[in-house]
Amino acid sequence: MIQDVVKELGFLTLGTRFKRIGEALQAQTQALLTQHGIDMPAAHFPLLAALDWHGALGVGELSQAVGVSQPVVTRSLKGLEDSGLVQSEAVEGDRRVRRVALSSQGQALVQRAQRDVWPVLEASVAQVCASLEGPLLDQLEALEAGLARTSLLQRSAATIAAEHATGRRQKTPRAPGKETAR
Repeated sequence: MIQDVVKELGFLTLGTRFKRIGEALQAQTQALLTQHGIDMPAAHFPLLAALDWHGALGVGELSQAVGVSQPVVTRSLKGLEDSGLVQSEAVEGDRRVRRVALSSQGQALVQRAQRDVWPVLEASVAQVCASLEGPLLDQLEALEAGLARTSLLQRSAATIAAEHATGRRQKTPRAPGKETAR
């Protein structure tokens, strides 16, 4: 078997290790979204969540809210606007600045995700992280092993089965002052 160089180099390749874990989480999140009939890149949900939490935002504000560069936000917004999930308009008095907001279709998708997907996704990620302890590199190794052993999709199925058995639902954080009917 070939040795995992990124793992063996430890702190020297920490950024690559985080990226690898992020890609695994994103791919498994995508599978969970697909299972729920949501055909949209998982990477777009933080933007939709930010717009749900804050209301209309400029690209720079949205970039700050999700912690990615403005060019990444601009590219993502193009896809979201093309799919009808967001709408943008120029700010009165300065046509260079655009404010972006959820469309009614976008609001419906966020509400559906908050109700049906986010709780099981959050519970699945929490489950894989629950046993992590010790030095950071050991935690990363355990996290990668946990994701490889049991995917978020498999964990979500167990979470959903447990919810049905107990009649209880997991809760997902909401924007301050926002409550969604369940």
